[in-house]
Amino acid sequence: MRNIYANKELSERAIRSSGLDWTLVYPTVLTKGPAKGAYLVGDRLPMKGNPSISRADVADFMYKAAHSPEWIHGDAVITD
Repeated sequence: MRNIYANKELSERAIRSSGLDWTLVYPTVLTKGPAKGAYLVGDRLPMKGNPSISRADVADFMYKAAHSPEWIHGDAVITD
């Protein structure tokens, strides 16, 4: 796990210093379920248990974030 987190830190640093508009999205456990259309997103979220979110809802958020200035240069934690 140490190598995974080291690579994650390096890639995040490269993204943040790229000079581009970016949004880092951190979903909880991904499921194959259908989109619910309602989810929680924030730079930090309180979580209990084993939170999850469908890939479809993450895709919905990412599409919306890409077309809005709200999450430019932001970290988005997302769960349902």
